[in-house]
Amino acid sequence: MDQQGVVKRRLAVLVGCNYPNTRNELHGCVNDALTMKETLSTRFGFKQEDMEVLTDEPESKVKPTGANIKAALRRMVEKAQNGSGEDVLFFHYSGHGTRIPSVKPAHPFKQDEAIVPCDFNLITDVDFRELVNQLPKGTSFTMISDSCHSGGLIDKEKEQIGPFSSSNRSPAMETTTTLRALPFKEVLDHLSSLTGILTSDIGTHLLELFGGDAGLKFRLPTIDLIDLLEKMTLRERHVDSGILLSGCQADETSADVGGGGGGKAYGAFSNAIQTVLKENGGALKNKQLVMMAREVLERLGFQQHPCLYCSDQNADATFLSQP
Repeated sequence: MDQQGVVKRRLAVLVGCNYPNTRNELHGCVNDALTMKETLSTRFGFKQEDMEVLTDEPESKVKPTGANIKAALRRMVEKAQNGSGEDVLFFHYSGHGTRIPSVKPAHPFKQDEAIVPCDFNLITDVDFRELVNQLPKGTSFTMISDSCHSGGLIDKEKEQIGPFSSSNRSPAMETTTTLRALPFKEVLDHLSSLTGILTSDIGTHLLELFGGDAGLKFRLPTIDLIDLLEKMTLRERHVDSGILLSGCQADETSADVGGGGGGKAYGAFSNAIQTVLKENGGALKNKQLVMMAREVLERLGFQQHPCLYCSDQNADATFLSQP
């Protein structure tokens, strides 16, 4: 509650995709989501009923498909739109990431970033930009993406802590690690096997499989998408509540650390965040948290560099508005 007596709600969507019994199987993603849920409850004041968890465990009733993840995010945004306070919204994603060809003019990488839900219905940086632009003034949306190529996952968000020229360090400690990355060709081949359509246009496959549940990038003709992105760019100058803590740079991979020998599996970045929070009981600024997580990963020998994308004001804001 703020000084005017307005209740600040704390809302969260937590997603863990392990892709069990597939060639893309990971091991630490569900653990990441559940560990973060506990941290949100015990440290940041999130109520159980205000946290929605989506995992692809066999017993899960609601799987983290593209449509289900976006529906959960929409519900969270709608609660903020109907609220009376400056709500704190949080989205944690652990799973595979990928990069797809970009249609944006003068795009430096010529590729866009996306997360890979359990059904491969990709959610791209454009989808996250659209979500952020719907938030009422004063509401914050913090996103942690422990996935490969996660830098830049909120389109047009300002880079605060960005690419780092990595040195030749020793490999990570002796554990079983898997990259949380799916190359574009693997995503395309998987979708092609489902549609039976011979085309390299990933949008064709996604529209065939998911229709109106496909990402915004794939549902609009190129000329309309570019026009929409320009409008988004104009609007974000006035309304920008997005805060992205990415597990790595846009051109890097994130590590999934297996639970060999009976140990608990986890994402390297998610674990680094938890380590920093445990070692620092007080409130941390967003930029402090990211830099400290980088230090943890470097100390352990992981060759990935978390980044921060947000406004100047939010870079110095306290992570999840911790009192």
